[in-house]
Amino acid sequence: MNIKKNKPVIGISIGDINGIGAEVTMKALQDSRLQKMVTPVIYGHGKAITYYRKIMEMNDFNFMQIKSIEEIHHKKTNVINVVQESPEVMPGVETREAGNMALAALDQAIVDLKSQHLDALVTAPLNKSNINSAETPFIGHTEYLADAFETKKNLMFMVSEDMRIGLVTGHLPLKSITANITAESIKAKLKIMLKSLTQDFGIAKPKIAVLGLNPHAGEDGLLGTEEQEIILPVVKEFKERGELVFGPYPSDGFFGMMHQKKFDGVLAMYHDQGLIPFKTISFENGVNFTAGLPIIRTSPDHGTAYNIAGKNAANEGSMRTAIFLAHDIIRRKGDWEAGS
Repeated sequence: MNIKKNKPVIGISIGDINGIGAEVTMKALQDSRLQKMVTPVIYGHGKAITYYRKIMEMNDFNFMQIKSIEEIHHKKTNVINVVQESPEVMPGVETREAGNMALAALDQAIVDLKSQHLDALVTAPLNKSNINSAETPFIGHTEYLADAFETKKNLMFMVSEDMRIGLVTGHLPLKSITANITAESIKAKLKIMLKSLTQDFGIAKPKIAVLGLNPHAGEDGLLGTEEQEIILPVVKEFKERGELVFGPYPSDGFFGMMHQKKFDGVLAMYHDQGLIPFKTISFENGVNFTAGLPIIRTSPDHGTAYNIAGKNAANEGSMRTAIFLAHDIIRRKGDWEAGS
C-alpha cells in the first residue's frame, strides 16, 4: 500500500476576480483547521490576492507565489499566476479580462489534476457570460470538467448537512427538460448517486427519494404521464435490484414536509426543482459536488455576487465547507499517513 505522507493538495481556481471568489477563499483559508489539514494552491494571480488583502485589511493572510505546482510548499498557501500580465481588479464589474483569467485558472488546475499533482479541485464562482464565446463555449463548471476528462458520467450533487440533492438535468432551458427526462437518463444519474453515496460519503446502503416531474407528481396522469410511463418503472427496477429507491414524490409536499431528512439522497428532475429548496435551506453552508468524475471537485453553492464584491461582506461558509468536503472525500478514497 502506498501511504502518502504530505497533506492533501487542494487546488482552488479563483473564478472571477471581480466577484467574491478571492474574498471567500482568503477568509476560508484563515481557518486554522484547514491550514493543518490541507495544502492549498490558489490558481489566480498574486496581484489580485494582494489587492483584496489590502482592502479587507487581512494583513495576516500570507501566501507564497510559485511558478508551477512543482514548487509547492506544504506549510504555506501557494498562489500560481495563471496569466503573465497583472490583471486589473474592478470589484463588481463584469470584464472580459476577468473571464479570461477565470478560464485560465480553471485550465491550469485541470492540467495539474491530470498530472496527479492535485488531490482535489475547489472552484470559486465565475461568470459564464464573460467566458462563453463562439471559440470557447462555456455553460458551467460541471459540463466543462466533464468534457475535459472525457466523460458523460457526472452528477451535479448539492450537498449540506441537511440534504443531498442530485439533478437528472442541469443547465438546460425549461423547454428542453421534458425531452431529456428519459428512463436512461434517470437510471444513469441514480447509478452515479448510489455509487457516490457509498464511496464518497461512506453510506453502506443509501436510501434515495426520486421526485416527480409534473405538479403533484402527475396526479395519476391528470397533469402529465412522465411519472407513470418513465419515472415509476425506473424506481421499481431499482427496487427489484434491492436498492432503497422510492418515489416519485411531488416536490412541493416533499420539501414542505421536510421529507429530505428521511433520505440519504434526493434525485430531482431539473435544476430549479432541486436548487431552490436546497439554497433556501442550506445557502450559507451548501456545496456543489460533481459526482462521477475521475477527480474530486467541489464548489460553493453561490455565484459571483457582484453587488457585494470588494465590500468585505461575503460569507465564506460555503467555500470553507467545500474545502472541508473535498478533504473528507480525499481521505475516504485515499491512503494517508495518520495525522498527516
